[in-house]
Amino acid sequence: MLILSIESSCDETSAAVTRERDVLSNIISTQIDEHRIYGGVVPEIASRRHCENIAAVVNEAIDRAGVTFSDIDAVAVTAFPGLIGALLTGVNFAKGLSLSLNKPLIAVHHLRSHIAANYISNPDLKPPFLCLTVSGGNTVLCEVKDYTDFSIIGRTLDDAAGECFDKTARAMGLDYPGGVNLDKIATVADPERYPLPTPKINGDPYDFSFSGLKTAVINLIHNQKQKGNEIDVPVLCATLRKKVCDILIEKTFLAAKENNYKKIVLAGGVSANSELRSRFESECKKRGYEFYTPLLKYCGDNAAMVGIQAYYEYKAGNTADVSLNATATMPIDLR
Repeated sequence: MLILSIESSCDETSAAVTRERDVLSNIISTQIDEHRIYGGVVPEIASRRHCENIAAVVNEAIDRAGVTFSDIDAVAVTAFPGLIGALLTGVNFAKGLSLSLNKPLIAVHHLRSHIAANYISNPDLKPPFLCLTVSGGNTVLCEVKDYTDFSIIGRTLDDAAGECFDKTARAMGLDYPGGVNLDKIATVADPERYPLPTPKINGDPYDFSFSGLKTAVINLIHNQKQKGNEIDVPVLCATLRKKVCDILIEKTFLAAKENNYKKIVLAGGVSANSELRSRFESECKKRGYEFYTPLLKYCGDNAAMVGIQAYYEYKAGNTADVSLNATATMPIDLR
């Protein structure tokens, strides 16, 4: 089954052609350079660039795959969650393609797609498993009971881990994308030099909170500047990175133990973080768990992962029609 998929949830315009778990093409037009001057994504600019780029990106995906539009069996698109204007560009383009080609339309959840990126990189991976999905806008710990059956057991109550990285990186003067650059320049953590709090949460032990940690880092930076002290940015980056990884790892393994999972999956843009990947791999090996994470090229937003998840949504009978609308927020266990 050939699926043409479209991803436009944030600042990447992407289109791909996939066949079940095989990627025939995956084209990404990024806007990073344009948003860098603002220190983050400007939604209006992102939407406009999607409008300008989407037709060319889709045509290139078809050409690179060596197929024609008439060969396509279904059209898939990220419909939720994300920046609403950006999503609408992709959804409306996909609806037009579906109508003109007379092919089924498949609406795909963005976080489900990130989890599905693991199916590209790990052909033998099958549910059930426990997955930690970490990105700039989401931190979700969920049970993946089947390809389209998800149950959230933990989530961030405020900021996502990726947002914590991005906002603190900006406060340290690092270029956008902040989390990526923070990871690149981080050296050795020094909690005694830069002590950071561990957020405490009342209630569900699997939930996360990163707002206070973000604020603590920003306050530390301002306090040191007011005293005329220079911040050792690489050390502070490493200290924050270690703290965030400590929290993510501790709660994930607690959930795995208490819910009897021996297979742990990491997904989302922050799954590209070097320390998070290496420490999860090391801890899983030490504790006797299976560990899976996507290849780096599939960690960020891309349409290939959308197409892979779309295949399973189609098999489950989850198709859409021209009434499909984009939604800025939606839990992974709803649709």
